[in-house]
Parts: sequence; structure tokens; C-alpha cells
Amino acid sequence: MKIILLQDVVNVGKKYEVKNVSDGFARNFLIPRKLAKIATTQTIQEIELTKKHGLKEKEIQKNLLEKNMESLQNLKISTKEKANEKGHLFASIDAKDICKILKKQHKLEIPEEMIELEKPIKQIGEHKIKTGDKEFTLLISSQ
Repeated sequence: MKIILLQDVVNVGKKYEVKNVSDGFARNFLIPRKLAKIATTQTIQEIELTKKHGLKEKEIQKNLLEKNMESLQNLKISTKEKANEKGHLFASIDAKDICKILKKQHKLEIPEEMIELEKPIKQIGEHKIKTGDKEFTLLISSQ
């Protein structure tokens, strides 16, 4: 049976690929779990349109990300966290927390994967944060 995959399926194929699989596998596993559709000329045309829209959407998101990354250069953000007398934070700050701070303070949406941290930050003070080839400063002070 010829099917169109709606999601990546291990050992079968990637999203939007047209594949030949056994009838039982398609009817009993892939189609009920909405992992695939039966490939007809109409569904193939629909998938091609969806792919085109998806590519346009990815291009828009890529351009927006590039603009956000440009605005990060030499940016300084600050946050107040709970720490002990020695300057050790009670809760470490990771890429997810930095993304939230950027979104809250500067309305910049940067994916977590773009923020490069060797390890979570556990100390108050000034820290250089890298995002690809850009760098900004995070200032952590005690509450």
C-alpha cells in the first residue's frame, strides 16, 4: 500500500515521504495512529502545498531569528536571584531561564538550543553568554 507519512516514523521514513508498506502495517498501525495517510493524487497534492507553506514559514522564522540574534550583540540583561552570603545561587540558571529573561525584558525569542552554556550558572556576578557567533552579558545579583 502506498502511504504518505505525516510524521517521522523510525525505520519507515521521514515526514511527507511517500512510501510503500504492507497493507496490515498501514491499516493497523500507521493510519489509526495518524502517522500516515493513504497516498492518492489528491493527498499528494495537499502534502505538496503543505510542504511549500511549511518552507515559507521556516524562512520567516529563520529571518526573525537572525534579527533577534543581531539585537543580542553587546546586550546586557540582569536578574535578581536568591543566593547565600558567599554568592552561590540556590537555584542554577540554565538556557531555559535565560530564554525567559530575554523574552520578559527585551521581547526577544531565542530557542534554547542557540544558547551555549558549558554548565548551568550557579554564581552571582557577570557572565558572558554565547549564542552562535554573538555574545551578550548576563548580570546576576542577589535578592
